[in-house]
Amino acid sequence: MRRACIAGLAALLLSGCGNLGYYLQSVQGQLGIWQREVPVERLLEDPALDPQLKAQVERALRIRDYASRELGLPDNRSYRSYADLARPFVVWNVFAAAEFSVEPKQWCFPFAGCVNYKGYFSEAEARRHAHQLAAEGHDVYVGGVPAYSTIGWFADPLLNTFIRYPEPELARLLFHELAHQVVYVKDDTVFNESFATVVEQAGLARWLADHGSEADRARVAQLQRFRADFRRLVVEARSALAKLYAGGSDAEEKRRRKAEIFAGLRRTYEAQRLEWGGFAGYDRWFAQPLGNAHLASVAIYTQQVPAFQALLAEQDNNLPRFYAAVRELAALPVDTRKARLAALAAR
Repeated sequence: MRRACIAGLAALLLSGCGNLGYYLQSVQGQLGIWQREVPVERLLEDPALDPQLKAQVERALRIRDYASRELGLPDNRSYRSYADLARPFVVWNVFAAAEFSVEPKQWCFPFAGCVNYKGYFSEAEARRHAHQLAAEGHDVYVGGVPAYSTIGWFADPLLNTFIRYPEPELARLLFHELAHQVVYVKDDTVFNESFATVVEQAGLARWLADHGSEADRARVAQLQRFRADFRRLVVEARSALAKLYAGGSDAEEKRRRKAEIFAGLRRTYEAQRLEWGGFAGYDRWFAQPLGNAHLASVAIYTQQVPAFQALLAEQDNNLPRFYAAVRELAALPVDTRKARLAALAAR
């Protein structure tokens, strides 16, 4: 049934768009996941199943049930099957920004609307596209992604790319991805990702209170401090660059100052990493040459988080009421929605 559905969707997309190669790889990538997918009931009945994988899948199912029962997230077939993709990431996202802009490039697609990144099921294809964008003068960043949401169009499976995560990280990821099935606004990636980030944070706090050990809570608190430190470094660099780009300097002076700001960001990170005791969780992000697209890839997920946190507090931390309030926000005209979010963030 779903294979026929995506085949029909592919035919519709391909008939109306010149970028055939990109849509074809998207369809083939989704079909490739389905070809490897096994319902967890059948997987867990297999006597040859690796005991460690069995324990990890059972753990994921407990988290999945908690998400619907306690957090009001969709109760459906998502994350009730498993696929081993035999690769470290499910997709690789390409982010791009102009040489003198901190705003990400947008790509627009039928049905899904406009998004601030372009996903590929092949790392080689992602890097090929990034190379083309760089040749056109864009700053680019390619990031591997362990999970993505089809926003309720299909049932998303558990994947080898994240099944071995520590339990709190696994819970955080599942809560985030399921949140995309609650509210999704076309043409507003920052809204969607910031909302899902707040759901993941609230959900993880509740899960830790109900099921986490003292060690879990301590480790999560530590990682949250690291994330906050990292985001602060990114915000500071992004603010400095936005001010530079808006100024009246000529292109050569802007390039010189831009290089200095990114070099300073790298030095600051190395110092911060020492304060973290050598934590290397962001080394992959810093491994590629730094540019505006790096900063955009972080801002997309965090830019409106304070506003959604304020909205959740306004709803007395009641998640179903929060979801209803977010749906009301999502229905507003874009300028009204942004003004409302700005007012919430200013509280």
